[in-house]
Amino acid sequence: MKMHAVASACSLVLLFMLTPASAQPSTPRAEQQSRMKSCAAEWKSMKEANQTAGKTYRAFQKECLARNAANPLAPATAPATTPAASGAAAKKSAGGGRQAMLARERACGEEWRAAKAAGTVAAGMKWPKYWSDCNKRKKAAGM
Repeated sequence: MKMHAVASACSLVLLFMLTPASAQPSTPRAEQQSRMKSCAAEWKSMKEANQTAGKTYRAFQKECLARNAANPLAPATAPATTPAASGAAAKKSAGGGRQAMLARERACGEEWRAAKAAGTVAAGMKWPKYWSDCNKRKKAAGM
């Protein structure tokens, strides 16, 4: 008797696994996961384009999920925010000092790598000294 119950349960599980996904009912959890995946893809594309405007992923995710829940048929690739006229100004105002410092560090790092590749780095110059000088220069420029 127990063997018959186990065999029945296994056959039901196997039948469910072999049923095409389109025939399976759509659950709210599956829809939520789909919205989360689309929001993650949107965040990734915005991050690659450097258009996050200093937002954290968590804040963006809340906005995106709310937007997609309100209009589930809307494409998930629509940008949540319009890029500001000045990316540095948006990061500085929205993200605070930490975000601006990271942006300066990345910019200085790119300059450092380019200068090293071109051989224009002063003799004896190391990254910490270059970073200090570059950081001061970028701050004075408003970055």
